Amino acid sequence: MPRVPLLPDSPDHPTARALFDRVRTARGPGFAIPHLYRVLGTAPELFRGWLDFAWPLRLKAKTSRATRELLILRGAQVARTGYEWAHHLPMALEAGVTEAQINALAHWQDSPLFDAAERAVLQLADEVTGGPAASDATVAQLKACGFDDESVVELVLTASFYVCVSRFLQSMNVELEPGYEEHLARM
Repeated sequence: MPRVPLLPDSPDHPTARALFDRVRTARGPGFAIPHLYRVLGTAPELFRGWLDFAWPLRLKAKTSRATRELLILRGAQVARTGYEWAHHLPMALEAGVTEAQINALAHWQDSPLFDAAERAVLQLADEVTGGPAASDATVAQLKACGFDDESVVELVLTASFYVCVSRFLQSMNVELEPGYEEHLARM
């Protein structure tokens, strides 16, 4: 059970309600507000800041969505955050991550399914999520694989942000919505 009650679909607080409407407008008609957002909406101004920070990481980054989704999924594995995994698995597939790569992700170091750039990104996920930081060698490997400084910043920021997401989800006991459980077996 979450540590704070989930806000309803149409919260009483006008800012939270406006933010939920913003999410629905962006995601399309019929989009169900996820439990994560129903908890975040309890602090509407912080939720606004969350959206303003998170959405550019997802939608306006220079690096490929598939690369970032691999990074997020691996971070979810390392942090053992099922909610994050279950929500990002469909996004990763939609972005072009293959079923075989997802199945091999837990043992990516031994898999031929990942190229050098993907391996560098997965190593980054392991280091940032496991803490305390990305190593000089991993950042150098990212650059050797063709990631410029802007891309390195995006990748490190994405990995770091999703550590925050994991810690928040776990600390607040945010429960997975019905229909996502099937994805957990692949974690």
